[in-house]
Amino acid sequence: MWPTVSLNRPLVWVALVALPACVWIPDALLRLVAALFVVLGIWDAWRMVRQQRLAMQLSQDALSLTGDAVVVSDAENRVIAVNPAFTEITGYESHEMVGFKLETLAAPRHDKAFYQSFWNTLKSTGRWEGEMWNRRKHGDEYPEWLKVRAVTNKRGEITHFISLFTDISAQKAREQDLRRIGYEDPLTGLPNRRRLHDLMASRVRHLRAGESLDLALVDIDGLKTINDGLGVEQGDRLLARFAQRLASYAAGGVVGRLGGDEFLVIRTTTFDDHDKWIEGLRDHMSSPFEIGEQSLRLGLTVGSCRAPEDGSDSGVLFQRLESALYSAKRLGRNHSLRFRPALDKQDNPQLALVSDLRAALVSGDQLELHYQTQHHPGSGELTGMEALLRWRHPRDGMISPGEFIPLAERHGLMAELGTWVIEKACAQQAHWQNSAMPKVTIWINISALQLFQGDLESQLSGCLKRYRLRPSQIGLELTESVLLDERAGDMGPRLKALRDQGFPIAIDDFGTGYSSLGYLKRLPVDKVKLDRAFIRELPESQADSAIVKAVLAMAEGMGLDVVAEGVETKAQCQFLVEAGCGIVQGFYFARPLPVPELESQWLRDASGRAEASMAQPASS
Repeated sequence: MWPTVSLNRPLVWVALVALPACVWIPDALLRLVAALFVVLGIWDAWRMVRQQRLAMQLSQDALSLTGDAVVVSDAENRVIAVNPAFTEITGYESHEMVGFKLETLAAPRHDKAFYQSFWNTLKSTGRWEGEMWNRRKHGDEYPEWLKVRAVTNKRGEITHFISLFTDISAQKAREQDLRRIGYEDPLTGLPNRRRLHDLMASRVRHLRAGESLDLALVDIDGLKTINDGLGVEQGDRLLARFAQRLASYAAGGVVGRLGGDEFLVIRTTTFDDHDKWIEGLRDHMSSPFEIGEQSLRLGLTVGSCRAPEDGSDSGVLFQRLESALYSAKRLGRNHSLRFRPALDKQDNPQLALVSDLRAALVSGDQLELHYQTQHHPGSGELTGMEALLRWRHPRDGMISPGEFIPLAERHGLMAELGTWVIEKACAQQAHWQNSAMPKVTIWINISALQLFQGDLESQLSGCLKRYRLRPSQIGLELTESVLLDERAGDMGPRLKALRDQGFPIAIDDFGTGYSSLGYLKRLPVDKVKLDRAFIRELPESQADSAIVKAVLAMAEGMGLDVVAEGVETKAQCQFLVEAGCGIVQGFYFARPLPVPELESQWLRDASGRAEASMAQPASS
């Protein structure tokens, strides 16, 4: 296409005037000057043409490089030009589309009202943007994100349309995968807890007259023993086969996995045969499973209930299923128990506490972090502090962590609690870093469920960025039970990645597990916290004294620091100093304190040290 030449070129107009002068002016010198103006005008016109051709070439190259399809069409939406990306996405070459309307590509997924709204918006505002389905040359349909702009002349009349779109089928597939992952158990392919809540609520909501829901919460007895004996891989294979057999029994119903070894079965029925149905389920699942060369017959503990007799809300039904299941477990394994009001009364205090804990997480004003400082046993120098979660209930006062932490683990609240603790500890550390408070590492306890259910790495990274902290200012404490919990997976690579980022890692309650030495050998650990059980009877107990000295010698050989927990007496502290322990934590130096009391104590200590330093020269 030849470029449009601008008429705003003075040299070109001068050249046009000088051209006849070259012929008619009698003076040779003047003719030469006129000829020079003609040459300059021709040069200027050529330079203008080259610049415009270069600009057009650059525009065409830019359109050919972009991954988005670009279409230029006339006022009737007939294609004038397309770029190479259009061909890549649709399969149509440029010459196949020129002169045809873009509507020929539309997939029959949108109704007449959609297109009417599309044209009304485009003609009234001059723009439209949104998702639309089109069809490729070979007939398959695909979603695209389309942007259309109307081009108008000076009179405001639409002369052209410029359309830009991109294929979003891959993005749609990723969204579908994420939705599937969010609602599907990855091992068995069954609905997970979140999806089961939705399905149960839907089934309850759409019950007809005379219909009921039978619900059974099934727990496999002794799955951990099977994993220990056959290996986790064989245990996963057993869970997958168990899920398949359970789904075949409840054909037409809903079967899902809540996590671990718990499965939920939902049946819509018009028969009053709940107990018979549970018995049939147990018989069906009692046949042996062939895993490798092993034939395994599983024991099952089942808690069941029925809707709407036992409730018409999915949350209430879940709670009553759990009440029945855990009551059956208390009676011994391999039992079935249907919910009855007596169980609800028995578990009501705990259920009420769980409800209050959920409310506390939402409000955030009942939970507190108390901080217990860590010191050098000889000098008393502050070396760090541990953040400890506390719950100040508005009615019952301070509730022990030993009471609400197990409930949080049982009812899936540990990930939320862990997120709250990380957020508050990082915010507090940032505040102290910008004040006159001591600059030490704050240690946070990490649970197995937090590692299994939450995204610990992303939470830590986000908090550090938000509060402008260094990883070395937040330490992570993991108990041996966390390291041994199969749900958390292989901790080695995850801990190594965290330590490479700069987070200090400590093993809490060291000595109470079964594989401490093995884990210390292969995990990236900076510190071990010696459990208070070994400190309580020091220095009188010869066995505890020997264990403490052995752990200190081993840690020194491996380059690890040791924190002795539960130090309460001067004799214990003196023993640890002589044994070479570098850090202690306990009531002898400080109790866990809320932030205001801790800051007041620091200010008093700082004021006392300042007065002592001022009085020193005077006395001398």
